[in-house]
Amino acid sequence: MEAVEDPQQTEEPTRPPSSRMTRRQLLTVISMASVNFSSMMCYSILGPFFPTEAVKKGASQTVIGLIFGCYAVCNLFGSLIMGRFIVQIGAKFMLIAGLFVSSGCTIVFGLLDRAPAGPAFITLCFVVRSIDAVGFAAAMTSSFAVSAKIFPHNVATVLGSLEIFAGLGLILGPPLGGWLYQLFGYEVPFMLLGGFLLLMVPFNIYILPTIDSDPSKDSFFRLLSQVKIVLICFVIFTLSAGLGFLDATLSLFAIETFGLSPGYVGLILLGFSLPYCLASPVMGYLTDKYPATRSSFMVAGGVATAVGFCFLGPVPFLHIQSQLWLLVLMLCVIGFSLGITAPPTFPEIITCAYENGFQEGLSTLGMVSGLFGAVWSFGMFYGPVVGGLLTQHLSFQWAAAIQGGLAFMAAFLLAVYYLVQRPQQRVSEDGSRQTDEITPLLNE
Repeated sequence: MEAVEDPQQTEEPTRPPSSRMTRRQLLTVISMASVNFSSMMCYSILGPFFPTEAVKKGASQTVIGLIFGCYAVCNLFGSLIMGRFIVQIGAKFMLIAGLFVSSGCTIVFGLLDRAPAGPAFITLCFVVRSIDAVGFAAAMTSSFAVSAKIFPHNVATVLGSLEIFAGLGLILGPPLGGWLYQLFGYEVPFMLLGGFLLLMVPFNIYILPTIDSDPSKDSFFRLLSQVKIVLICFVIFTLSAGLGFLDATLSLFAIETFGLSPGYVGLILLGFSLPYCLASPVMGYLTDKYPATRSSFMVAGGVATAVGFCFLGPVPFLHIQSQLWLLVLMLCVIGFSLGITAPPTFPEIITCAYENGFQEGLSTLGMVSGLFGAVWSFGMFYGPVVGGLLTQHLSFQWAAAIQGGLAFMAAFLLAVYYLVQRPQQRVSEDGSRQTDEITPLLNE
């Protein structure tokens, strides 16, 4: 079936932002919401209890970080490959196949407690998580590209709204996983979640529309030749690195410092995920309605993230004692700042790509989605691995402060770039030829 021949498919992308959603758009939102919810549940459920279980099986803090990190590395390469060949593979097939692989790996991961402690357990963790990462990369890359294709005028609004469901996955995953682990043991959380993911496969086969497009000759290297895109990617990296850092280190810190159970660790993680869930759709709407505010939100969010991480421990030179209420408060700050910073990044990269001559269509959207996923995954590798090493050799407090420093650096560099660009944009609006001489130098 040639989906591009459907008049509805060719007309919808040109609808103004105020148009009422068509049936095709509504089904797409439902499908993407199910993918976001189930994928983030799959990711977040490990946080409260897996590090503790892995320690019992002979894994060190560094190895635990590597287990989290290998997922991110495979996700990185998977995102680049899927983003580059999304047109050839097919967006719908890619998403459904990714969900199927992820569901199977989740179920298998729940059986790893039966593996012998030591190298056998650790090796199997690496293998299963790596395969799962490729499936996750396929599902999320397709999800972002399809959403941007169906809602070209409201990308940030739609993605921000979908983050409600991603946030729900983050919210429900840790406490649900922690309590199920306490009540029924290691296997039950993964069996239930894997079964839920498996149910999403026929559901999305039925409701997800088919989208065809022509392949593009553009590449990731051309995307990364733009200074603005590189700086936004650095912002994305710091966001995911912070999230990965918390996943690998926070539960052990909270258990050792405050004597909390895994179930209560899941509850305090609500302090992070709930503000993120609430802030994302609001920021998405605002940045779609007022695109000029995207840069301000990204910079402000980066600064807030830096403050949150510095006070999370808190950093030793402040001479403030660790308190549970302060930990929860800073998790709220970090979650809210992530909700401010993340929604504008994706549409801003798309806008920059189109302004620099990239072909409008699924192929470019797939590359942007793949780049976003790859950078996010690189941060998810860096956060647990480097965070685990710093926590093991320094302390959680210093490791969190270093993570906050990265967020501040990204915000600072982006702010400098926009301050340099703003006068040149005014010159361009006045019709001067000076911008034509300066801008190419900045883009090289």
